[in-house]
Amino acid sequence: MRSNTYTLIFTSLITLILGFLLSFTYTQLKSMQEENLAVDIRKNILRALDIREEKNEEWSNEKVQDLFNKYIKAEVVSKNGLILNNINIENIDAEYDSINFPIYYKLNDNQIDGYAIPVIGRGLWSTLYGYLALEPDASTVKGIQFYSHKETPGLGAEIEKDWFTNNFIGKKIVNPNGELVSIEVLRGKVDELSNEAYHQVDGISGATMTTKGVTQFLLEDLQKYEPFFKKIRTEVKEITWLY
Repeated sequence: MRSNTYTLIFTSLITLILGFLLSFTYTQLKSMQEENLAVDIRKNILRALDIREEKNEEWSNEKVQDLFNKYIKAEVVSKNGLILNNINIENIDAEYDSINFPIYYKLNDNQIDGYAIPVIGRGLWSTLYGYLALEPDASTVKGIQFYSHKETPGLGAEIEKDWFTNNFIGKKIVNPNGELVSIEVLRGKVDELSNEAYHQVDGISGATMTTKGVTQFLLEDLQKYEPFFKKIRTEVKEITWLY
């Protein structure tokens, strides 16, 4: 009888200890995953704003955080284009909040050198997450980065490659009359002689649904921020047009 009691107690203790260790390990792993995701997001904000690693350089988590703290200022803007200083950006869910929107400034010698906003929408197989950055004129694309998706490798997944994202740099999100037109991803190549070339980029062969999705959600997300960016553009005296 004593032996059975001892076995029961011993088994219960082992079960409790193993349960604690598993719970502790899960919590630690989850915390590390969340930290790595947060770092990856910051890294992509930096890249969209043209703060990039040197060739063959690998940024540590600490390096990313240091650069982010040095160059980036985060704020929240309302659907009316007002800056909301009383709202913590950490409490904003960019995917679902339809009233308040996060925005990131790149600062250079305390001067604004670009704006980055989250862009989120459906591709063919998945939701695409990224950041679109604009120059200080709030009209010209500074960069774009996609950091999370489950699109087809070699097809829709090409959205994250430099050859695709570099096409956006220098494109305009407004027409010569100052009206928002966003960026259009074509099915093929851009005709540089076209009157619409200023806001068009080359598409991805075999990834029509993914690129159509990018065109659609870029417009939708830019429309959210248009009241804010429109105010910025009224303060800019001249926009350089190369098309």
